[in-house]
Amino acid sequence: MTLPMNRVTFITLGVRDLARARAFYEALGWTPESATEDVAFYAMNGSKFGLFSLAGLARETGRDVAGLQTGAMTLAQNQGSQDDVDAMFARAVAAGATPVTKPFKTDWGGYSSYVADPDGHHWEYAYNPFSPLDDEGHIA
Repeated sequence: MTLPMNRVTFITLGVRDLARARAFYEALGWTPESATEDVAFYAMNGSKFGLFSLAGLARETGRDVAGLQTGAMTLAQNQGSQDDVDAMFARAVAAGATPVTKPFKTDWGGYSSYVADPDGHHWEYAYNPFSPLDDEGHIA
């Protein structure tokens, strides 16, 4: 079987404190599918989102914890409207995220905001009128 290359099956973030990270994501509404002392997984409609303790990730990759860093990337979650962006931004901040960029109208015609989770991973909450969402929140 030949599988398509343009897909992501797991997104896993290294975290300093797994309990704190789980509390943050679960306050946003993420429901854990499975968890151990080093990792927690959340189902995402055909793919998985994971939180991996830095100590566990270091063991898994054979690197020192000091050598693991937050990469320059952004995870994004499109919302159905500008009001939904405002609500998600406020919910994330209330759950412990650090505001990075408050919701704003973009130069490309959308509406966007950025927060950092407790480990500094950046999330974008955005409304993109050019990528409408279906009833399950997937890009239609």
